[in-house]
Amino acid sequence: MKKIEKRRPIRSFVRREGRITPAQRYALDSLWEKYGIDYVDQVLNFSEIFNREAGLVLEIGFGNGESLLQMAVEAPELNFIGIEVHSPGVGNLLLGIEREACQNTRIISHDAVNVLEQMVGDACLDRVQIFFPDPWPKKRHHKRRLIQAGFVSLLHKKLKPNGVLHLATDWENYAQHMMEVLSASEGFRNRVSNGGFYADASSLRPVTKFEQRGLRLGHKIFDLIFEKV
Repeated sequence: MKKIEKRRPIRSFVRREGRITPAQRYALDSLWEKYGIDYVDQVLNFSEIFNREAGLVLEIGFGNGESLLQMAVEAPELNFIGIEVHSPGVGNLLLGIEREACQNTRIISHDAVNVLEQMVGDACLDRVQIFFPDPWPKKRHHKRRLIQAGFVSLLHKKLKPNGVLHLATDWENYAQHMMEVLSASEGFRNRVSNGGFYADASSLRPVTKFEQRGLRLGHKIFDLIFEKV
């Protein structure tokens, strides 16, 4: 009998660890137990994790974590979960959380799809934000893009009614792809309009380090804000 090989899932990211500074290594070794959440194959009770009831914001791919930290500091009434697979960024955010004594932020370092499927309950999140995900610009790599119909459907399950999905990119082609996917997704409504318009998010989120680089290169920024209905 011919052996049936199990196909590996398509990943939207590649682990590029880069250089970890001594401070980041210290944070990973000494602060993870305090602010990190290990991956587990069970739904988490975030009220117990934060020891309070509060609105829950999930950011996928927070990079170096500076913008997420700023949002958490400016909104102490909310709880924030950041997902990132790259160790230097995780270490950097751990250092920031400790420096700011930011008790409303926790980190998960694992594949976001697995986290959403196994650790996040349905109708649990008030907001999901994904800022500047890898655009995978080559056409043959478009299948690796995170924002696809199946993933958006998964996010819909995890958002509360009227929960918000906020996306941002500086790649126009990816922005068009995102708009097409979200506009075709049942249960989502464009907060700007239903006619395919992008949002002005200048007052809704900090400028990320990645965004600053794009702006210096002359890139246009596209924000999409959709609501679960």
